[in-house]
Amino acid sequence: MSVLTRSRDLAGAAAAPAGAARRMRWWTPYAFLAPYLLLFAVFMVLPIGFGLYTSLHEWDISLPAKPFVGLANYAELFDPASVDGSRFWTAMRATGVFTLFSVPLLILLPLFAALLMNGRFRGRNLYRAVYFAPYVLGVAVVGFVWRYLLDGNIGLINHYLGLDVQWTTDVPPAWIALVGVTVWWTLGLNAVIFLAGLQDIPRELYEAAMVDGAGPAARFRSVTLPGLRPVMVFVVNATILASANMFGQSYLITAGAPADQTKTAIYLIAETGLRRFDMGSASAMSFILAGFLMCASALVFGAFRDRRTS
Repeated sequence: MSVLTRSRDLAGAAAAPAGAARRMRWWTPYAFLAPYLLLFAVFMVLPIGFGLYTSLHEWDISLPAKPFVGLANYAELFDPASVDGSRFWTAMRATGVFTLFSVPLLILLPLFAALLMNGRFRGRNLYRAVYFAPYVLGVAVVGFVWRYLLDGNIGLINHYLGLDVQWTTDVPPAWIALVGVTVWWTLGLNAVIFLAGLQDIPRELYEAAMVDGAGPAARFRSVTLPGLRPVMVFVVNATILASANMFGQSYLITAGAPADQTKTAIYLIAETGLRRFDMGSASAMSFILAGFLMCASALVFGAFRDRRTS
């Protein structure tokens, strides 16, 4: 009798998972996704929707009336004769200049540093920490420190190099300062990402290339670069987005000088919305900038797409 009872218990236990699977409702996966979807809706979808709604109104946060103006805010930005339009495209040009000069340096220099740190030598971990250390500093600390170091009158840079350069008030020195500070500050992050990608490439591929007689340059071209393709896509795209959204360095080091030539788009958007209280125009600027960044991301993904699988 006990044997039959035990057999029925085992059969029931075996059938329980199948029964539980049959009792699963269609909404069960969505119940697990609900917390994320709620956070995504509250902190992403709703702000984007409200920003789009704001861009279609004359939205002065200091006034109760916020009349609907349609696409007038966008049309004004594309009108070269308007004040906001000329200031916005000057800021977009400044953003483009900074991105154009900072992105190649933030790709090539971290990659070179990662190749060096990927070797076997004494004190390797110390060098890795030194490269990454500046990135842990906040933008306020970096901006204020370099503001005084680059000051044309009392700065230590001019003092020790024996120069008389106005790094914060003249161009092109201001661009050299902004790009140089940004590269020094953020180089370590990209270097660590590249280092992780290098360590994920199988050593057998390098050994096979060496057996075939490939030298260092050939191994880098045929093994390292293809192995870093996914990492390279991420680093290039993230670096472009971060450079195009540069604000703190320009605000703290040059304050947009001279004559707003180093005032980036994000700087102008913040100034328009928070200082001039014109949230409608600021929102329209944000969506135009976002459109350009989406196009840039699409170009990056297209450029790095593996055409052998297409």
